[in-house]
Amino acid sequence: MTDEPDKEEAGLLESAPGIARIALGMGLRTARWAAETSLRTGGKLIGVDLERNGGKPPEETADVVPSPPPDESEAAHPRTLRERGAELLRLSADVDYEEEFHPAYERILAQLAPDEARILRLLALRGAQPAVDVRAGRVLGIGSEMVAPGLNMIGPEAGCRYLDRVPAYLNNLYRLGLIWFSREPLEDPLAYQVLEAQPDVLEALRSGGRGKTIRRSILLTPFGEDFCRVTLPLS
Repeated sequence: MTDEPDKEEAGLLESAPGIARIALGMGLRTARWAAETSLRTGGKLIGVDLERNGGKPPEETADVVPSPPPDESEAAHPRTLRERGAELLRLSADVDYEEEFHPAYERILAQLAPDEARILRLLALRGAQPAVDVRAGRVLGIGSEMVAPGLNMIGPEAGCRYLDRVPAYLNNLYRLGLIWFSREPLEDPLAYQVLEAQPDVLEALRSGGRGKTIRRSILLTPFGEDFCRVTLPLS
């Protein structure tokens, strides 16, 4: 270090009066100390880096940072909905592109309970199942009101473990587009005779007074049929 900083400090101090001279002197000495410390510390760090790298400059031994994989780049710059739609149209026109199964099937499997898989297997193997609505006649015989909708034997027939959850199971399968609650009855009336003799149906008929059953059916949608064929062991 030269004496030039000391001369500059002396000139500044002589031009400052009283207490201001003291404060200015302390500030200059602090700034000078910080600058010298930074230079010494930087020199030591450079020496350590050179020693670790065998005397070579750091840039010669720096690791090459790989470019991010495509999925990370996609996450950083997600495509717009229109871009994704355009990509689907492009793939639909690509004669070499093969789609093994509907892309929603994997997500649907993650939203199914084990008992729901049993219900799907039942419907896939044995077809549509009978269901009945129990309705009670109103006063004066005008119209009717619902007492119990969609009573069925799907839970026991499928071997479900949690029979009390069957209504929720069926609602979830309907939400996923796998089953349909049809207003059309089955052709075989014997299936309804067994169902209408079940305790829950008889209880609903008694509670409704002059109750009656309306025959319905529960079946797979075409989407549900393909889902079962692709995802479930049906043999």
